[in-house]
Amino acid sequence: MRRLVYYIASSVDGFIADPDGGTGAFAQSPEYLAELADRFPDTFPAHVRTPLGIDGPNRQFDTVLMGRHTYEPALQAGITSPYPHLEQYVFSRHLAPSSKTGLHVVADDPVATVRGLKARPGPLDLWLCGGGHLAAQLLPELDELIVKLNPVVLGSGIPLFAGVAVMPLTLVEQQPLHGGVVLLRYHRAQS
Repeated sequence: MRRLVYYIASSVDGFIADPDGGTGAFAQSPEYLAELADRFPDTFPAHVRTPLGIDGPNRQFDTVLMGRHTYEPALQAGITSPYPHLEQYVFSRHLAPSSKTGLHVVADDPVATVRGLKARPGPLDLWLCGGGHLAAQLLPELDELIVKLNPVVLGSGIPLFAGVAVMPLTLVEQQPLHGGVVLLRYHRAQS
């Protein structure tokens, strides 16, 4: 069965963006981006894949899930399909259905949608791109959490999980990256 993986950048104090949704305080150096492109190439949007030399088939993910606020910056930049190399699901009760191939706007229950996607055959996982509200809703289906922990305190903003979220985790990897970022990989703890 396919897995749901929440792969996200976070501040030390647990915010995935500042109060306005900005992520400019997070690491962006060429060395850091090259490390991520080598390990997680599927997670880069189309407009930066070519400049970073990313091509080839998907390695870890074939589907991306995002909330409306995570998708909105792409729309504001005129990009209606930020990840055309992935099947894209945007959860929103306010956006109109999309006519783009491979882009699905879903107003229904995210948990039911993810359960259906996980049950589909395929070797690659589902990537939960953000945001915090969607992550909290999908907590019952979360199999793995990969946090790019950035050495910055934001003080406030969009939390990693917005709302009540309790799930024991087991740390399975910690890797230092350029710019003082630490990649932390957790699996759902077995009860």
